[in-house]
Amino acid sequence: MAPRPDGRIVVGVDGSPHSHAAVRWAARLAVLTGGPLEAVTVWDFPSLHGAHGLVLPALDGFGPERRAAAILDETLAAAGLPDGRPAVHRRLKAGPAGPALVSAAAGAAVLVLGRRGRCAPPGARLGTTSQYCVHHAGCTVVLVKSEDPPQ
Repeated sequence: MAPRPDGRIVVGVDGSPHSHAAVRWAARLAVLTGGPLEAVTVWDFPSLHGAHGLVLPALDGFGPERRAAAILDETLAAAGLPDGRPAVHRRLKAGPAGPALVSAAAGAAVLVLGRRGRCAPPGARLGTTSQYCVHHAGCTVVLVKSEDPPQ
């Protein structure tokens, strides 16, 4: 028997228009259900494997985690959530986006994502991350288009 979901509403945030819509949708759901809202931005960094293992790029100002935090903050600010309602727990995760979001949503009631992010080809109905999450998440996955009107 599978464990009961903990009521969390997890929303993936990448700064894309679909992601902005997903944050607004997830916030409305959190208000309706009283479930906690957790906004997750995933970051990764380019690396090389050298003779001695992992080698990080030596670039001045290179900070993918800082950039991910800024994207998360900018997206939440742009969502226009009224007076801290619902309260949003911010979370950064490192790694490939699909597996990191599935991991973040473990035990959650719902994982809300934009239908596709910044890297999907213009005609694509779904991005690779949303496809991965639909197939691998252990909870309900809701995909939101940027054109979806508020309900």
